Amino acid sequence: MEYILSVGTNIGDRKENIERCIESVNLLPGTEVVKTSALYETEPVGYDDQQNFYNILLMVESKLEPNEMLGACLGIEAGFGRHRVIRFGPRIIDVDIIFAEDKVIETENLTVPHPRYSERRFVLQPLLDLFENGEVYGTDIKPMLQKISDQEIEKISF
Repeated sequence: MEYILSVGTNIGDRKENIERCIESVNLLPGTEVVKTSALYETEPVGYDDQQNFYNILLMVESKLEPNEMLGACLGIEAGFGRHRVIRFGPRIIDVDIIFAEDKVIETENLTVPHPRYSERRFVLQPLLDLFENGEVYGTDIKPMLQKISDQEIEKISF
């Protein structure tokens, strides 16, 4: 199954956190990061009193089912020492499933596509790196991106 994972960090060495997270995803059984977006520095969304984030999207091929991938993502976060203290607050690593191919999943623990992806420039802009025509599993994301007038984002070297 093909997944799009969003990875974000704003605590510690942000580039190293991203690199270590990619390595961690590649260590999952039957899983490989096949493509990455550019790396972006982004303003925080939802809670402003914190450092800017580094964000990247990963295109991942995996034999894991969506709930298994969710468990793996939470395990990676736990392995980094992530603590959920403030909603949308600072985090050493955040790994979210944005898409699981074209599947629509709504369970108690998992909603795919991610329920807020269409409101987040730090997800939509990198999606254009992975899907240059803007068609993401049958959805045109370009109009979504045009609606977002704030949320500063800057591509940085990786």
